[in-house]
Amino acid sequence: MKQNEFQSKTSKIQLLHSIKQLFHFGWEQALSCLFPVVIFASLAITQMIPLPFLPRYDWLLLIFLMMQWWMVRSGLETRDELKVITLFHLIGLALEIFKVHMGSWSYPEEGYFKIFGVPLYSGFMYASVASYLCQAWRRLNVDLVKWPPFIVVVPLAAAIYFNFFTHHFLIDIRWFLAGLVIIIFLKSWVTYEVNRIRYRMPLAFAFVLIGFFIWIAENIATFFGAWEYPGQTDVWSLVHIGKVSSWVLLVIVSFLIVATLKQVKEGKGKN
Repeated sequence: MKQNEFQSKTSKIQLLHSIKQLFHFGWEQALSCLFPVVIFASLAITQMIPLPFLPRYDWLLLIFLMMQWWMVRSGLETRDELKVITLFHLIGLALEIFKVHMGSWSYPEEGYFKIFGVPLYSGFMYASVASYLCQAWRRLNVDLVKWPPFIVVVPLAAAIYFNFFTHHFLIDIRWFLAGLVIIIFLKSWVTYEVNRIRYRMPLAFAFVLIGFFIWIAENIATFFGAWEYPGQTDVWSLVHIGKVSSWVLLVIVSFLIVATLKQVKEGKGKN
C-alpha cells in the first residue's frame, strides 16, 4: 500500500513538473511571438476601427515600423537580429510582388506605399517569422545537432525559394524538395532549454509544426483582410490545407538562413 502511495505521489510530482515546464515553454514561445501578435492585433483593430488621414495599408506600415524600432530600442531584438529581419523583409517583398503579379493573391485596398500592387507592410509578415525564430533561438538557448554542411544547406534553401517562382513556368518540384529535406535532415535534431533542462526534437518535425501554426495564422490574417486569395473575393473562406506545404517550405528556408548566419557568426560554419 505504501509503495502504491509512493508511486502515486511520484506520478503527481512528475505531472506537476511537466505542466510547469509546458507552461514555461509556452510563455517563452508567446514572448518570441510578440511581433506576430502585434501584426494580428493591428490587422484586427484597423479592420474594425478605420483610422483617419491615411489608408489602412499605410497605417499598418507605420505601426510595424514603430514596433520594429521599439523592439531594437528596448533591447528585445539586437542589431544583428535586425539585419536578419531586414533580409527577410526584402526576400518576402520580392516574393509578394511576383505572386501578386501572377494572380496568386491580391491586396485590393488603397495605399500610398505600394510597389507593383503590393503594400510595403507585407514584408513585415515574413520578417515576423524571422523575428520569432531569432527570439525563440535566444530565449530557449537553441542548439543544432548533426547540422548538414554549407555546401548542402545553401543550395537547398535557394532551390526551395526559387521554386516559389519557377513552378509557375516549369514543373513544381516542392515534393521532391520536401523529400530531400527529410533525407538531409533525417539525423538532425534541434535542442532547446526550459528551466535549465534540455529537450530535443527532430528538426523535420519542427519544420512541420511551425508551418502548420503559420497556416493557422494565415487564416486569421486573411480573415482580417491582410491579403486576399481569389476564392475569398466575395466571402472569406478557410485557406486550403494544401497551403501548409508551402508554409513548411518557407519555414525551412527561413530556418536555414537564420541557422546558417548564426553558425557563421559563432564560427561553426565548417564544423
